[in-house]
Amino acid sequence: MATAGKVIKCKAAIIWEVGQMPSVEEVEVAPPRSHEIRVKIVATGICRTDDHVLEGIFPNIDYPVIVGHEGAGIVESIGPGVTSVKPGDKVIPLCIPQCGECGCCLSPKANCCLKSHLCEPLQNLMPDKTSRFTCRGKQIHHFLWTSTFSEYTVMPEVSIVRIDNNAPLDKVCLFACGFSTGYGAAVNCAKVEPGSTCAIFGLGGVGLSVVMGCKVAGASRIIGIDTNKDKFTKAKELGATECIAPQDFKKPLNEVLVEMTGLGVDYAFEVIGSTDIAVTALKSCHLGHGTCVLVGAPPGGSQLSIDPTLLLTGKKLIGCLLGGWKLKDALPQLVSDYMKKKFNTDALISHTLPFEKIAEGFELLHAGKRYGFYVLFFRLSPFLPFNQ
Repeated sequence: MATAGKVIKCKAAIIWEVGQMPSVEEVEVAPPRSHEIRVKIVATGICRTDDHVLEGIFPNIDYPVIVGHEGAGIVESIGPGVTSVKPGDKVIPLCIPQCGECGCCLSPKANCCLKSHLCEPLQNLMPDKTSRFTCRGKQIHHFLWTSTFSEYTVMPEVSIVRIDNNAPLDKVCLFACGFSTGYGAAVNCAKVEPGSTCAIFGLGGVGLSVVMGCKVAGASRIIGIDTNKDKFTKAKELGATECIAPQDFKKPLNEVLVEMTGLGVDYAFEVIGSTDIAVTALKSCHLGHGTCVLVGAPPGGSQLSIDPTLLLTGKKLIGCLLGGWKLKDALPQLVSDYMKKKFNTDALISHTLPFEKIAEGFELLHAGKRYGFYVLFFRLSPFLPFNQ
């Protein structure tokens, strides 16, 4: 391509400091170096994790920063040594890399690559500890090696995977985080069984993806829980058998669920990121064998306090990172399943916004009045409206 090896000037949304809404600015994006790839982002979702950076509650972040990790795009150019993709390929960035060499990548039991931000907080810069972004002569930091809130971004090869070139990028960008996390929480982490009873606390985009996973796994009762009853129609459309709102009851919600199901639900999913709700979800699990899955990301530094006798009875409390997937291995197949219409993730998209209205997208996320994901669409010349 004509731009290969050159600095590209484009639009990006920068969070200059904690609490400040992203500002759309012109940035300079340097060419990829060894084992790096520069990608033209076509579409990206706004995820709660991005909002945690905005609010200053995501750990080990340096500002100013370009966030975004739920994206999809097209390879613009590659650096020396790159073998897995070529210019023109459609790709999805990986917010949890898969280096293929560390103990977690080599283990079939783990998907938390030791090069991830959770293990080694160096993803504010590229692996060589430099940035590819500049604005107003100032270095701008990366986020999770993805930074999809930029028309062009650079990432290491361990943080990208090629997908079907026929895939609609404005739809499959959700597979980079939200959908994969929720769907995988049910089918991978919980391993929901046919005929089981499930409760999902929180019916946003990820919660609805959990609903879809529980339905595919054959759960007989799927109970959706949210304070916003406007989300119930969509939840039932996607597989929830019933929905309840906490404010409609005078007793604790875990007691309500135990009464509804006998001894509690087989599987409970906390998809909000609240430690208090996590305790409620655990208490709602079936005595002796119920499993509570923590899916939502709580603020950094949060502490979870539980009565250990809840676990001594046989209940289980487990974590869920990106649905338990090794994404470099799993994403091409998930996209293929979508193309074969094995599930309809299009129904999860509630808002489509032009990239220039990214601040409005964050405001919608804060309001929490609608179900599903918010997607931004970049214009190709230079921008296209973005969906979410």
